[in-house]
Amino acid sequence: MEEVAAELRAHQTLSDAIDEAAAEVLGVNRTDLRCLDLLDQRGPISAGELAEAAGITTGAVTGVLDRLEALGYARRLRDPSDRRRVVAEMTPKAKRAAMKVYGPLGETYREWAKDYSAEELAQIRDFMRRARELSAAHLADIKAARLKRAVSARPRVPSRA
Repeated sequence: MEEVAAELRAHQTLSDAIDEAAAEVLGVNRTDLRCLDLLDQRGPISAGELAEAAGITTGAVTGVLDRLEALGYARRLRDPSDRRRVVAEMTPKAKRAAMKVYGPLGETYREWAKDYSAEELAQIRDFMRRARELSAAHLADIKAARLKRAVSARPRVPSRA
């Protein structure tokens, strides 16, 4: 298991470096890239949903969407099921640009997958899913601890009695 953990850490470090380089190539910052990826994964979503998924404020997501729209990477649309609501989506231009950066990696992964049986791929998928779920839970724990520290660190204002 130690070797698997070491490989996961090394993969995570390289993924981070790839994302840094991809952001530079695409002309965006890391937060914008993360939001673009979320738009790609989830399809059209509201700014509030995007902010929550990215772990940023709704005010910050407005800036992200403004920058992505200016580059032609995202667009805001009326939600077809509720015309009062606005959703954001990734544009075909952004998909093409992202494929230039990430496509070769995905193609190689698909080629490598041919070396594994369906059962082996299912086991890899299950391990990765469980790793993702564990990471999401751990992130929530870290955020909760950070919030608890922030609240307890605030100076108490004496009441006027």
